[in-house]
Amino acid sequence: MMHSSYIKAKELLLKARSEKGFLASAENITNYKRIWARDGVICGLAALLDGDAELIQTFKNTLQTLAKHQHELGQIPSNVYFKATNEVELSFGGLAGRVDTISWFIIGVCNYVSMTDDEEFLSEVFPNIEKGVTLLEAWEFNNNDLLYVPRSGNWADEYITEGHTFYDQVLRLWALRCVQKLRPSAKLASKIERITEKLNGNYRKTNYQTPFHPKAYHQLDDMSYWMASVNPSGYQTMFDAFGNSIAQLLQLGDATFQKRLTRYAETLRESLPLKLVPAFWKPIEETDDDWKLLVNNCKYEFRNFPYEFHNGGTWQMVNGFYGMSLVCQNYVENPKQVLAAIQQLNAKEDYGFYENFNTNTGKAIGVPQCTWSAAGEVLLTQYINGKRLVV
Repeated sequence: MMHSSYIKAKELLLKARSEKGFLASAENITNYKRIWARDGVICGLAALLDGDAELIQTFKNTLQTLAKHQHELGQIPSNVYFKATNEVELSFGGLAGRVDTISWFIIGVCNYVSMTDDEEFLSEVFPNIEKGVTLLEAWEFNNNDLLYVPRSGNWADEYITEGHTFYDQVLRLWALRCVQKLRPSAKLASKIERITEKLNGNYRKTNYQTPFHPKAYHQLDDMSYWMASVNPSGYQTMFDAFGNSIAQLLQLGDATFQKRLTRYAETLRESLPLKLVPAFWKPIEETDDDWKLLVNNCKYEFRNFPYEFHNGGTWQMVNGFYGMSLVCQNYVENPKQVLAAIQQLNAKEDYGFYENFNTNTGKAIGVPQCTWSAAGEVLLTQYINGKRLVV
């Protein structure tokens, strides 16, 4: 029998359905009453593991909407807004374009097809996948197998990471591995191998002989997690929970490093009041040099106060993936602890399913009835129950 919070989470996903796909929130908030690539795919992955036919159909509708409105050059929209006048408004980003939407779209399609055997749908959208894969390769800019991402170019759209961001690399690797399982090719296999080598070599201190940025690499400390980014100015060394969780799902790195990473993350999680990992750690404070990069990086209002939003805030969605990574490493009690903490946050304010929380105070931040907060709980619950995504 499912936990009462799981039932509420699923009810929220059902409530947020539309004929065009999943909405980002069930609340009547204009910017969230859209089909978002990231949110929609994460909700769809939860739908697949739950197995509810109506939710799975909504996921297919989401993917069809994104495919239909793909840019001619290959970009997948950040979101699609269907106005009451039947006009369609597309966004491919705000202050910068979004790079991660293509990878999420591909991951979504491949997982949907793998779990439903809908080969007709794969044939229908495979040209969209191919166009997206080609554009991602162009976004390397220097043919170095690593994507170059502008600041604000991914889910952390008001944070300071930029350059060869680790999260975008592992997300792309996941996407390409999914495609390879459905439509294998020698060319794609070679690309996957090269990307994997570059990630293993550049984002942690080893004896890698051909680092992307030799000067910065030789000055890099031996850390217990993958670096958040490397760019022409050097490394951004904050802990990126989402990127590191996806890396663990993909079993990137050797077993010794994977265990070391988990020890770091679990020590951090257990040291914090909410008993969950923050999105990025440590928070950037007003006295830090990086504060000036952060404070103006918002289109409307500033939200990245220390311990909030991306700046050290706690997201149930991110922790869903973190808990999934623990399950994949055969931890038993730890993922249950993460799930219980997610359930506690999702239940706040009469099951408000808020977007994220202040890591220090536990105050609810952002939009209520946020569907990917519900999806994070569903995904982790199903992983604990033995279900798995295609990775």
